[in-house]
Amino acid sequence: MSAIPTIHARPTARGHIRRLRAVLTTWLARPLTSLHIVLGVFGLLTLLGLVMVLSASSVESLAKGDSSYAVFGRQAIFCLVGLVAFWVGLLIRPRTLRALAPTCLVVSVVLLVLVLVPGIGQLRGGARRLFVLGSVSVQPAELAKVALALWGAHVLAARQRLLANWRSSLSPVLPVTLVLFTLIVLEPDLGTAISLAIVLYALLFVSGVPMRLLGALTVGGIAGAVALGLSAGYRQSRITSFLSSNAADPLGAAYQARQALYSLADGGLFGVGLGQGRAKWAYLPNAHNDFIYAIIGEELGMVGAVAVLVLFGLLAYVGLRIAARNTDPWLKLVVAALTIWMVGQAVINIGYVVGLLPVTGIPLPLVSSGGSALVTALFVGGLLANAARHEPEAVAALRTHGQGRLAKLLGLRLPEPYRHSARYVSAEAQRGRG
Repeated sequence: MSAIPTIHARPTARGHIRRLRAVLTTWLARPLTSLHIVLGVFGLLTLLGLVMVLSASSVESLAKGDSSYAVFGRQAIFCLVGLVAFWVGLLIRPRTLRALAPTCLVVSVVLLVLVLVPGIGQLRGGARRLFVLGSVSVQPAELAKVALALWGAHVLAARQRLLANWRSSLSPVLPVTLVLFTLIVLEPDLGTAISLAIVLYALLFVSGVPMRLLGALTVGGIAGAVALGLSAGYRQSRITSFLSSNAADPLGAAYQARQALYSLADGGLFGVGLGQGRAKWAYLPNAHNDFIYAIIGEELGMVGAVAVLVLFGLLAYVGLRIAARNTDPWLKLVVAALTIWMVGQAVINIGYVVGLLPVTGIPLPLVSSGGSALVTALFVGGLLANAARHEPEAVAALRTHGQGRLAKLLGLRLPEPYRHSARYVSAEAQRGRG
């Protein structure tokens, strides 16, 4: 009697999707997944930035009589400094950083004042926004964004029960932000001022202030942005060229925007090849800085451009995931505000490169050339990784199973569970009653 053959059903596409979904769900449920995503996203974006800065700046560096590696060399040095900043952000205890938040804010205000003083701040391109120390330039406005996030979260976290009152919600966070905003606009640096406004809005939104108050601030912010945009001739011409679909002045204010679109169009699906782009040959100004996304699209194509969008989408996801999973109210606000700021800045940069927004001069975080911006962004990455280690499940896993060799080599201490402290709350409550 012959055996009946066994028929094996072939796995269908739906079965593969279910299996992949189950694997992904299991991985996302692990206690240290947030930390691994942060390390992966910041590592990939930083590496991509170094490669693209080298590609986009080599021609311009040669045209100035320097080595083709001149801009890349400076960026690489700042990257090393940024890695130290990442380690500091990962190492420092959250309660220590919160205690230092007021000091960071005071230091940032002092630096913003000093950079406006002739002879101290460096005048470059019609703006006084840099300290120059030998061959190194430092932009203090980058510190101001992080300082505002740390200090603003400190104040709002201590006033959680008082935020229904508009006075407790806005004072002193809004007045202090206006001081920072004014100093940055005086440089002038409207792009950084917009980034500062994003930090403020993120802090207020995540802390839970009334929506009517946020609506009023939104209307006021839009009106202020329009007024500032029309206050200078070059800003007004950018807005005019954007509203006229970049056709009003194709060789003037609209030149960069048009060249960026040509670069993206030349890239096609897979790009012309790394280092083979033509836009950086004096066709696209600031190719290695504000418009580096256009070079990515030209040399790496739509695949590379979409990959950048995916990485920033992952940054948004993991940042908000860390904020939602933490129990420390201050850490929640800091992580959410810094995440929204970095992703919002990326959205604005990519938006004006692809023609959806007027040009504002905001760099692409971790990717564009710029030492101060890179160091600040990597420090923020360290803070996000630190907050990921302080998720309750991560704390329990690390304290139960211990840390790996790399964590011990870096000198990382075991994270401590969050313990509610009434010290900040009681002090702010007394001020709120006053």
